[in-house]
Amino acid sequence: MMAGGNLWRRTRDGMAKIFVFRHGQTVYNRDKVFTGWSDSELTPEGVKECEEVAALLKDEVPTRAYASDLKRSQRTLYIVLGGRSAAVPITIEPRIKERDYGELTGKSKVETEKRYPKEYPLWHRSYDVPPPNGESVKDVEKRVLAFIKELVATLKKDDVVFISAHGNSLRPIRRYFEHLSVEEMCSFEHPRAKVYMYEL
Repeated sequence: MMAGGNLWRRTRDGMAKIFVFRHGQTVYNRDKVFTGWSDSELTPEGVKECEEVAALLKDEVPTRAYASDLKRSQRTLYIVLGGRSAAVPITIEPRIKERDYGELTGKSKVETEKRYPKEYPLWHRSYDVPPPNGESVKDVEKRVLAFIKELVATLKKDDVVFISAHGNSLRPIRRYFEHLSVEEMCSFEHPRAKVYMYEL
């Protein structure tokens, strides 16, 4: 198994390839609001970011593609696929959706940090402390890994897979393929318009 960062191009024939990217910027992302399982439309900048990913992947011929059950993930995938969307089997996969932020959903990150200065770092970046009535990163990892392991088990030689993920569902995906520590997984920010590629 081999892992690469932003679109590692030294691919080898006869290997399955998985391309993972984060959805484009949404209104809530722009306004620094906890989005979680709620939906928020892509901004014009977010659409541009999706088009940048599409340009990076224009020469790839996907055999299957996955988006979460949140609209921002799905719209991102359709923009990235462009005219190929009708020819590619697309699966809506709830297990790769964003982390549930519970009672923080829809609230300002800036105001939440001011109001809860001690709790905020744990809610935002710890591995196993969930926000009130929400999910921890550990909870997200459990469901995402169940999907990834199923995917890997069904890959065929020369499969090319696109995954339109979220900031927090990207964490366990990267940890699985890149053999990261818990601390590394929780510390990363995931830029939009970046593609992570893995060969198996």
